[in-house]
Amino acid sequence: MNMYLHELKSLRKSTIIWTCALIALAALYFSVYPGLVKDAADFKKLLGGYPAPLRAALGISLDNITSLLGFYAMVFSIITLGGAIQAMNLGVSILSKETRERTADFLLVKPVSRPAIVSAKLLAALTVLLATNVVYYAAALIVADMVKTADFSSTVFFMINSTLFFIQLMFLALGFVISMFFKKLKAVLPISLGVVFGFYIIGAIIATGKNDAERFISPFKYFDITYIINHASYEVPYLITGAVIVVTAIAASYVIYARKDIHAVS
Repeated sequence: MNMYLHELKSLRKSTIIWTCALIALAALYFSVYPGLVKDAADFKKLLGGYPAPLRAALGISLDNITSLLGFYAMVFSIITLGGAIQAMNLGVSILSKETRERTADFLLVKPVSRPAIVSAKLLAALTVLLATNVVYYAAALIVADMVKTADFSSTVFFMINSTLFFIQLMFLALGFVISMFFKKLKAVLPISLGVVFGFYIIGAIIATGKNDAERFISPFKYFDITYIINHASYEVPYLITGAVIVVTAIAASYVIYARKDIHAVS
């Protein structure tokens, strides 16, 4: 419990910054929506001039772009990109920081098992992501109600925002297991940005094609927001695959960390 509370305290500042950044980004996009609705015909004409592959890569659906949920679907990919960076950075850093900050020896001589260390840090990371999502969702809902020009489904809005948490879970788990393969990880951000942007670019390329099987390659494409809007449900195969990725990566992290030689940075 002490380790869990210590991690939460150390992550407090970065969590507040990330949460405020996501809220500010959503508020900025929502502020454009009333003007978009006013000039809906011109906006649709403008987007219609974009090549279809480009519209697919950007998540633009001309059929519902002027509805609040349709507009949110277009801009939500940027929100998930920011959330994925937060989660990946958290996953890579939370265990590896013991070597970077030269506290590994001090921690491991304590009467606590390695699985208990992983559990405490994992629970702290999950708490941080859950808090980020709860605050972000509440703020996004308030702003959406302020700028709406017609009623929208609060259930679908909740489902769309929940995908942010699901994607963050996948990148958190990937960050955990990736950090296990470095004995002395001195820089976290390059790895986090490289992995996240790599998957994001792959997802954008995949979106230009018509092969649904390719979507399994990038976590960013596991949740089709247009599908969620039209069906008020998730696509089960991708949901199951995401769960398998999270469970497998976390389980592997426990196994590897229990057997890993951990050295303090000299």
